[in-house]
Amino acid sequence: MCDLCVINSVKQRMLSRRDFFRVTAAGSGMAAAAAMTSAVTGAMPAMAQAPSKISDMTHELYPDFPTFGGAPQFEMTKVFDFARDGYNLFELKVNEHTGTHLDAPLHFSADGQSVAEIPVENLVAPLCIVDIKARAAEDPDAQVTPDDLKAWMSAHGDIPKGACIAMNSGWAAHVADDMFRNADANGVMHFPGFHVEATQMLMEEADVVGIAVDSLSLDHGMSQDFAVHYSWLPSGRWGLECIANLDALPASGATLIVGAPKHRGGTGGPSRVMAMV
Repeated sequence: MCDLCVINSVKQRMLSRRDFFRVTAAGSGMAAAAAMTSAVTGAMPAMAQAPSKISDMTHELYPDFPTFGGAPQFEMTKVFDFARDGYNLFELKVNEHTGTHLDAPLHFSADGQSVAEIPVENLVAPLCIVDIKARAAEDPDAQVTPDDLKAWMSAHGDIPKGACIAMNSGWAAHVADDMFRNADANGVMHFPGFHVEATQMLMEEADVVGIAVDSLSLDHGMSQDFAVHYSWLPSGRWGLECIANLDALPASGATLIVGAPKHRGGTGGPSRVMAMV
Protein backbone atom coordinates (compact mmCIF):
# COMPACT_ATOMS: atom_id res chain seq x y z
CA MET A 1 0.00 0.00 0.00
CA CYS A 2 1.42 3.45 -0.90
CA ASP A 3 2.39 5.91 1.82
CA LEU A 4 -0.35 8.32 0.74
CA CYS A 5 -2.98 5.57 1.02
CA VAL A 6 -1.81 4.71 4.54
CA ILE A 7 -1.94 8.35 5.60
CA ASN A 8 -5.45 8.80 4.18
CA SER A 9 -6.63 5.59 5.87
CA VAL A 10 -5.33 6.66 9.29
CA LYS A 11 -6.80 10.13 8.85
CA GLN A 12 -10.23 8.65 8.04
CA ARG A 13 -10.15 6.49 11.16
CA MET A 14 -9.25 9.51 13.32
CA LEU A 15 -12.12 11.53 11.86
CA SER A 16 -14.51 8.64 12.52
CA ARG A 17 -13.40 8.46 16.16
CA ARG A 18 -13.83 12.22 16.57
CA ASP A 19 -17.38 11.99 15.22
CA PHE A 20 -18.07 9.15 17.65
CA PHE A 21 -16.94 11.20 20.64
CA ARG A 22 -18.91 14.24 19.46
CA VAL A 23 -22.08 12.14 19.39
CA THR A 24 -21.53 10.43 22.73
CA ALA A 25 -20.49 13.65 24.53
CA ALA A 26 -24.13 14.67 24.80
CA GLY A 27 -24.98 11.29 26.31
CA SER A 28 -22.78 8.94 28.30
CA GLY A 29 -19.74 11.23 28.11
CA MET A 30 -21.56 14.07 29.79
CA ALA A 31 -23.06 11.68 32.33
CA ALA A 32 -19.61 10.38 33.21
CA ALA A 33 -18.29 13.94 33.54
CA ALA A 34 -21.19 14.88 35.77
CA ALA A 35 -20.58 11.83 37.95
CA MET A 36 -16.89 12.68 38.24
CA THR A 37 -17.68 16.31 39.15
CA SER A 38 -20.13 15.18 41.80
CA ALA A 39 -17.57 12.81 43.28
CA VAL A 40 -14.95 15.56 43.52
CA THR A 41 -17.05 18.48 44.73
CA GLY A 42 -19.93 16.90 46.64
CA ALA A 43 -23.62 17.75 46.38
CA MET A 44 -24.71 21.04 44.89
CA PRO A 45 -25.19 23.62 47.68
CA ALA A 46 -28.38 25.58 48.10
CA MET A 47 -28.70 28.70 45.94
CA ALA A 48 -31.10 31.52 46.69
CA GLN A 49 -31.78 32.32 43.01
CA ALA A 50 -30.06 32.79 39.64
CA PRO A 51 -27.60 35.70 40.17
CA SER A 52 -27.37 38.94 38.20
CA LYS A 53 -24.58 40.69 40.17
CA ILE A 54 -21.78 39.93 42.63
CA SER A 55 -20.94 41.99 45.72
CA ASP A 56 -17.65 41.92 47.63
CA MET A 57 -18.32 41.30 51.33
CA THR A 58 -14.67 41.53 52.39
CA HIS A 59 -12.77 44.30 54.16
CA GLU A 60 -9.34 45.06 52.75
CA LEU A 61 -6.72 43.64 55.11
CA TYR A 62 -3.78 45.82 56.17
CA PRO A 63 -1.34 45.87 59.13
CA ASP A 64 -3.41 48.21 61.30
CA PHE A 65 -6.74 46.44 60.75
CA PRO A 66 -8.52 46.38 64.15
CA THR A 67 -8.26 43.12 66.07
CA PHE A 68 -10.04 41.52 69.01
CA GLY A 69 -6.92 41.69 71.19
CA GLY A 70 -5.93 45.15 70.05
CA ALA A 71 -2.43 44.30 68.79
CA PRO A 72 -1.68 44.13 65.03
CA GLN A 73 -2.05 40.63 63.59
CA PHE A 74 -1.01 41.11 59.96
CA GLU A 75 2.47 41.84 58.61
CA MET A 76 3.79 42.21 55.04
CA THR A 77 7.53 42.01 54.37
CA LYS A 78 8.70 42.67 50.84
CA VAL A 79 11.15 39.95 49.83
CA PHE A 80 11.49 40.65 46.11
CA ASP A 81 11.14 43.99 44.33
CA PHE A 82 10.29 44.49 40.68
CA ALA A 83 12.94 47.17 40.08
CA ARG A 84 15.65 45.01 41.64
CA ASP A 85 14.51 41.46 40.97
CA GLY A 86 12.09 41.66 38.05
CA TYR A 87 9.04 40.71 40.14
CA ASN A 88 7.29 41.60 43.41
CA LEU A 89 6.72 39.19 46.31
CA PHE A 90 5.70 39.70 49.93
CA GLU A 91 6.10 37.34 52.86
CA LEU A 92 2.99 37.41 55.05
CA LYS A 93 2.62 36.86 58.77
CA VAL A 94 -1.03 36.66 59.78
CA ASN A 95 -3.16 35.49 62.70
CA GLU A 96 -5.92 33.17 61.45
CA HIS A 97 -8.61 35.35 63.01
CA THR A 98 -7.82 38.67 61.39
CA GLY A 99 -9.84 40.85 59.03
CA THR A 100 -12.89 39.34 57.34
CA HIS A 101 -12.35 35.76 58.42
CA LEU A 102 -13.94 32.40 59.05
CA ASP A 103 -14.15 30.57 62.38
CA ALA A 104 -14.03 26.81 61.79
CA PRO A 105 -15.61 24.39 64.31
CA LEU A 106 -12.10 23.51 65.56
CA HIS A 107 -11.62 27.09 66.79
CA PHE A 108 -13.75 26.43 69.92
CA SER A 109 -13.78 22.65 70.19
CA ALA A 110 -11.30 19.88 70.91
CA ASP A 111 -11.89 17.85 67.76
CA GLY A 112 -14.17 19.82 65.42
CA GLN A 113 -13.65 20.25 61.70
CA SER A 114 -10.58 22.22 60.70
CA VAL A 115 -11.02 24.93 58.09
CA ALA A 116 -9.67 22.50 55.47
CA GLU A 117 -12.26 19.87 56.45
CA ILE A 118 -15.38 22.02 56.00
CA PRO A 119 -17.31 20.53 53.04
CA VAL A 120 -17.08 22.91 50.11
CA GLU A 121 -20.84 22.77 49.60
CA ASN A 122 -21.26 24.27 53.08
CA LEU A 123 -19.34 27.37 51.99
CA VAL A 124 -22.03 28.42 49.51
CA ALA A 125 -25.27 29.37 51.24
CA PRO A 126 -28.48 31.39 50.92
CA LEU A 127 -27.93 34.58 52.91
CA CYS A 128 -30.50 35.86 55.41
CA ILE A 129 -29.66 39.33 56.76
CA VAL A 130 -31.10 40.35 60.13
CA ASP A 131 -30.99 44.14 60.51
CA ILE A 132 -30.47 45.49 64.04
CA LYS A 133 -28.81 48.80 63.03
CA ALA A 134 -31.34 51.04 64.77
CA ARG A 135 -30.99 49.20 68.06
CA ALA A 136 -27.19 49.00 67.83
CA ALA A 137 -26.98 52.76 67.21
CA GLU A 138 -28.63 53.29 70.59
CA ASP A 139 -26.98 50.37 72.39
CA PRO A 140 -23.58 49.06 71.23
CA ASP A 141 -24.16 45.94 73.35
CA ALA A 142 -27.20 44.98 71.25
CA GLN A 143 -27.59 41.32 70.26
CA VAL A 144 -29.52 39.34 67.67
CA THR A 145 -32.31 37.66 69.64
CA PRO A 146 -34.93 34.98 68.89
CA ASP A 147 -37.44 37.82 68.43
CA ASP A 148 -35.26 39.25 65.64
CA LEU A 149 -35.23 35.86 63.91
CA LYS A 150 -39.01 35.52 64.28
CA ALA A 151 -39.49 39.01 62.83
CA TRP A 152 -37.26 38.11 59.86
CA MET A 153 -39.28 34.94 59.19
CA SER A 154 -42.54 36.83 59.52
CA ALA A 155 -41.38 39.26 56.83
CA HIS A 156 -39.48 36.89 54.52
CA GLY A 157 -40.70 33.35 55.12
CA ASP A 158 -38.90 30.28 56.40
CA ILE A 159 -35.13 30.27 56.65
CA PRO A 160 -33.80 28.36 53.59
CA LYS A 161 -32.03 25.04 54.06
CA GLY A 162 -28.27 25.43 54.34
CA ALA A 163 -28.46 29.18 54.97
CA CYS A 164 -26.11 31.65 56.64
CA ILE A 165 -27.74 34.13 59.02
CA ALA A 166 -25.92 37.47 59.05
CA MET A 167 -26.22 40.26 61.62
CA ASN A 168 -26.25 43.73 60.07
CA SER A 169 -25.62 46.07 62.98
CA GLY A 170 -24.05 48.85 60.93
CA TRP A 171 -20.75 48.18 62.73
CA ALA A 172 -18.78 47.82 59.49
CA ALA A 173 -18.96 51.61 59.14
CA HIS A 174 -16.65 51.92 62.17
CA VAL A 175 -13.88 49.66 60.87
CA ALA A 176 -11.40 52.51 60.34
CA ASP A 177 -11.70 54.00 63.84
CA ASP A 178 -11.60 53.07 67.53
CA MET A 179 -15.36 52.56 67.63
CA PHE A 180 -14.94 49.17 65.96
CA ARG A 181 -13.42 47.78 69.18
CA ASN A 182 -15.15 50.38 71.36
CA ALA A 183 -13.17 49.54 74.48
CA ASP A 184 -14.04 51.35 77.70
CA ALA A 185 -11.64 52.54 80.41
CA ASN A 186 -11.45 49.01 81.81
CA GLY A 187 -10.63 47.50 78.43
CA VAL A 188 -14.08 45.93 78.01
CA MET A 189 -15.29 46.12 74.41
CA HIS A 190 -18.80 47.09 73.42
CA PHE A 191 -20.07 45.97 70.02
CA PRO A 192 -23.02 43.87 68.81
CA GLY A 193 -23.17 40.11 68.32
CA PHE A 194 -25.53 37.13 68.51
CA HIS A 195 -27.34 36.14 71.68
CA VAL A 196 -26.86 32.47 72.55
CA GLU A 197 -30.65 31.99 72.67
CA ALA A 198 -30.83 33.05 69.00
CA THR A 199 -28.15 30.60 67.90
CA GLN A 200 -29.76 27.88 70.02
CA MET A 201 -33.03 28.53 68.19
CA LEU A 202 -31.24 28.24 64.84
CA MET A 203 -29.63 24.94 65.84
CA GLU A 204 -32.93 23.48 67.00
CA GLU A 205 -35.38 24.86 64.44
CA ALA A 206 -33.45 25.52 61.21
CA ASP A 207 -30.96 23.76 58.93
CA VAL A 208 -28.27 26.46 58.96
CA VAL A 209 -24.56 26.07 58.08
CA GLY A 210 -23.22 29.37 59.43
CA ILE A 211 -23.71 32.77 61.00
CA ALA A 212 -21.97 36.04 60.17
CA VAL A 213 -21.39 39.34 61.98
CA ASP A 214 -20.17 42.74 60.83
CA SER A 215 -18.34 43.18 64.16
CA LEU A 216 -15.23 41.56 65.68
CA SER A 217 -16.92 38.56 67.29
CA LEU A 218 -19.91 36.21 67.04
CA ASP A 219 -20.49 37.02 70.73
CA HIS A 220 -21.15 40.64 71.63
CA GLY A 221 -18.09 42.57 72.77
CA MET A 222 -18.62 42.48 76.53
CA SER A 223 -19.12 38.70 76.63
CA GLN A 224 -16.98 36.92 79.20
CA ASP A 225 -18.08 33.34 78.50
CA PHE A 226 -18.14 33.24 74.65
CA ALA A 227 -21.38 31.28 74.91
CA VAL A 228 -22.13 31.56 71.18
CA HIS A 229 -18.67 30.39 70.15
CA TYR A 230 -18.76 27.46 72.59
CA SER A 231 -22.19 26.24 71.51
CA TRP A 232 -22.30 27.12 67.80
CA LEU A 233 -18.88 26.04 66.53
CA PRO A 234 -18.75 22.61 68.22
CA SER A 235 -22.08 21.82 66.51
CA GLY A 236 -20.19 21.58 63.20
CA ARG A 237 -21.23 25.00 61.93
CA TRP A 238 -18.98 27.93 60.99
CA GLY A 239 -18.95 31.64 61.76
CA LEU A 240 -17.84 34.68 59.79
CA GLU A 241 -16.55 37.77 61.56
CA CYS A 242 -15.95 41.28 60.16
CA ILE A 243 -18.15 40.77 57.11
CA ALA A 244 -18.56 43.92 55.01
CA ASN A 245 -21.15 45.61 52.76
CA LEU A 246 -24.30 43.97 54.09
CA ASP A 247 -26.21 47.16 53.27
CA ALA A 248 -25.62 46.42 49.58
CA LEU A 249 -27.81 43.31 49.74
CA PRO A 250 -31.49 42.53 50.29
CA ALA A 251 -32.61 40.88 53.52
CA SER A 252 -33.24 37.67 51.57
CA GLY A 253 -32.45 36.35 48.11
CA ALA A 254 -28.64 36.61 48.00
CA THR A 255 -26.28 33.64 47.91
CA LEU A 256 -23.08 33.85 49.98
CA ILE A 257 -19.76 32.38 48.79
CA VAL A 258 -17.03 32.00 51.41
CA GLY A 259 -13.55 31.71 49.90
CA ALA A 260 -12.08 30.14 53.04
CA PRO A 261 -8.41 29.11 53.22
CA LYS A 262 -7.53 25.41 53.19
CA HIS A 263 -4.53 24.90 55.45
CA ARG A 264 -4.37 21.56 57.22
CA GLY A 265 -5.47 21.67 60.85
CA GLY A 266 -6.40 25.37 60.67
CA THR A 267 -8.96 26.92 63.02
CA GLY A 268 -10.05 29.47 60.43
CA GLY A 269 -8.52 32.21 58.37
CA PRO A 270 -8.89 35.43 56.40
CA SER A 271 -11.43 34.82 53.63
CA ARG A 272 -12.54 36.50 50.41
CA VAL A 273 -16.31 36.59 50.80
CA MET A 274 -18.73 37.36 47.98
CA ALA A 275 -22.49 37.44 47.53
CA MET A 276 -24.50 36.87 44.38
CA VAL A 277 -27.97 38.30 43.94
